[in-house]
Amino acid sequence: MRWWDIDPVLELEKELFPEDAWSRGMFWSELAHARGAEATRRYLVAEVDGAETGSGVRVIGYAGLATAGEQADIQTIAVARDHWGTGLGSTLLTELLTAASEFECAEIMLECRVDNVRAQKLYERFGFAPIGFRRGYYQPGNVDALVMRLTTDPDSSSAAGSTSVQGTEIHD
Repeated sequence: MRWWDIDPVLELEKELFPEDAWSRGMFWSELAHARGAEATRRYLVAEVDGAETGSGVRVIGYAGLATAGEQADIQTIAVARDHWGTGLGSTLLTELLTAASEFECAEIMLECRVDNVRAQKLYERFGFAPIGFRRGYYQPGNVDALVMRLTTDPDSSSAAGSTSVQGTEIHD
């Protein structure tokens, strides 16, 4: 993800997370740590060519990872509703896990809304296990977060996979 992706990402963010959407400043802040030798973040966008509909390139998903030492935290994964069930969420998650491996992280954490069973099942398929709750984490709706963790060996390829969605370009 680059600065020019922020506006289309914000549109999708507001559509998918209307109560607790990230702000432009939050994305700018994360991207400020995603480049250079001291980078601690990896943010991705998934795009499709909308030429058949006359709309040009369209952002259909995005994902972000933050790292600190040997721990990574999945900050966000979002997929446009019309691309649910296509494998794009798995592809984005695979890319984040590959990035965590490249950052030499042995543990990957995330929070997921307790009412987002679809996302929980995705994370469980990748080996994440629930470890607790954060009460009232998502505001202003006061929705609890399920905390999940994946422990990996950074020297193995267990965090890396190969999944792709035809016609989708994913780039950081």
